[in-house]
Amino acid sequence: MTLQEQYDDAMFDFSRGGFEPAIAKLQAVLAQDPSNFDAQLALGMAFYRSGDLPAAIAEGHKAEKLRPKEQLVHTNLSLFYMKSGDKVTAEHHGLQARIAGWREDAAKAKEPGEKAAAVDSELEIAGNKPQPVKLPAKFPDQPWKKKKVDGQTGESGTGESGGVPLAKQ
Repeated sequence: MTLQEQYDDAMFDFSRGGFEPAIAKLQAVLAQDPSNFDAQLALGMAFYRSGDLPAAIAEGHKAEKLRPKEQLVHTNLSLFYMKSGDKVTAEHHGLQARIAGWREDAAKAKEPGEKAAAVDSELEIAGNKPQPVKLPAKFPDQPWKKKKVDGQTGESGTGESGGVPLAKQ
């Protein structure tokens, strides 16, 4: 089996809740290729899911050495530390994850290409200016506004408003 097939097999076990077999298979992948980032990241999560927090943290830091500015690495480490009770370190890695996400967003914005152009075109304001609207010289009557006649409301001065008689005082 190729390394990719071994990794896929380990991830299949992981997805079915078989964390111990997944750990063994991911360790075998890493024994052959210690720089396999995906396997290293998955190994940390497999240890976390199996309940071995110290091993999860150790494997998470190995993944951090492979890609120190990767958002998912810091997200996982934040999760591991929070579960282990180290809130200060968890918050540190949570912040690092947010910063990594901002870096990724900034890098995508600077990339020339179809994807960046598509996003920019969606956000671009319409190029043609709309024609100015001509306001009418006189607005039409507003039947919902009643005129006051002899200190009372209603157009006829009968003391009625909208068909309902007004109470006399």
